[in-house]
Amino acid sequence: MKTSTPARPPESAPSAAARLRRTRWYQEPRWRRLGALLAVAVTLALMTGEEGTTRDLFFALREDFTGPALWVWVAVAVAVWAVREFLAEQTSGAVRWTRRTASGPLGEARRRWEADRRVRAGVLTALLALVVFGPLGVERYWQQVLVDQIAIFVLLAIGLNVVIGWAGLLDLGFIAFFAIGAYSAAYWTGALPVQPPVALNNFLVLPIAVATCLVAGVILGAPTLRLRGDYLAIVTLGFHEIVYLLAKNAEGVTEGARGVKVERFSVDLGFFSYEWKLDPMPYYWLLIGFTVLAIFLFLRLEHSKVGRAWTAVREDEVAAAATGVNTVRYKLMAFAIGASTSGVAGVAYASKAGYFNPENFAILLSILVLAYVIFGGMGSIPGVLFGAAFLVWLPEALRDWVDPKDRYMYLGALLVIMMIYRPQGVWPSRRRKRELSMAEAGIGGADATGPAEGRRQ
Repeated sequence: MKTSTPARPPESAPSAAARLRRTRWYQEPRWRRLGALLAVAVTLALMTGEEGTTRDLFFALREDFTGPALWVWVAVAVAVWAVREFLAEQTSGAVRWTRRTASGPLGEARRRWEADRRVRAGVLTALLALVVFGPLGVERYWQQVLVDQIAIFVLLAIGLNVVIGWAGLLDLGFIAFFAIGAYSAAYWTGALPVQPPVALNNFLVLPIAVATCLVAGVILGAPTLRLRGDYLAIVTLGFHEIVYLLAKNAEGVTEGARGVKVERFSVDLGFFSYEWKLDPMPYYWLLIGFTVLAIFLFLRLEHSKVGRAWTAVREDEVAAAATGVNTVRYKLMAFAIGASTSGVAGVAYASKAGYFNPENFAILLSILVLAYVIFGGMGSIPGVLFGAAFLVWLPEALRDWVDPKDRYMYLGALLVIMMIYRPQGVWPSRRRKRELSMAEAGIGGADATGPAEGRRQ
């Protein structure tokens, strides 16, 4: 009697641990982190060292690489790496202890926070009161920074978070919508050579600027959102350059490089009138109101059907389309809705400054807003708020010790270190943090950009 041999089961895809064992020693993550930190140390040594001269082009390099500062920075980098790598066991022990305390007082406080709405409302009210009235005790310079930079960039970061954090679309031209909002304010208040049908108050311009940015987002997205990844990023970059060059060269419409003067915010109800002047605090409170309203609306949107569709598109666009999600439609909505806060920020910026020109909307600002969103944590509104506020504050805090030309070098070094040790951001969303941890472990279904072997497991 002929017996058949049982079929051998198919070999499973190699696990993450097996793939890691096959890598060479210098390809291991810890050694790559050491190399990145050493590169950061060399960069910091050049940043804090001697400045170059026109008479000797290599003077700064010679002094920085032969002096003790380089070795100090290298020692700091190696110490940071050693603490991170070789004390991981103690760190994991602390984490286990923290988890054990979840059944104690900390766990009880957390459960009360999650279960009791009154506790959450009380904490959020106290935090909002601190944000609203805290700046009254700081000096005038920092009040100006809060209004002219932090509050404006927070609004921009909230809008960009919709595009990048929730829908997963790389947008490098987001500041173009900011410019559209500012020029909308200039047009509808009668500050441009081209006069509007009727001159409006700045507050009445706000909904028109939001609608204009929504339409601009649709115009940008309709022909391009079938693109993905780097191709989409290049298109958005081109959109920014088109808006920037039009604002700079169309002198008969936008005043060109001469810039535009815009009236400040004012209210006239007959029985009550008020005009915003040079004091920054009224502008700050107004921007806080815009920010709170935007956060409330976007949080409602995140947990709606639209927000879930954006999540599906971000995690795997092909799978989302296969399950019936109209990916082009929802990506178009992400571009349009994300651009809406830029319209508000543009009107607020133009009305507060009283004057702007095309150089206020350079491509560098788009890169900075993108960095704020990534640093804080893509998809996390608290993280985006923190990232924008902290990274705008940092260059200003360094103004007394660092040359203005070098401030953003420190910002870049901080971003490099953050991407080495915390790529999910300082305050990530739970979903994003879980995706990255699953992708690093090679677990299937982590995201759409993971290795093919991991997705087949």
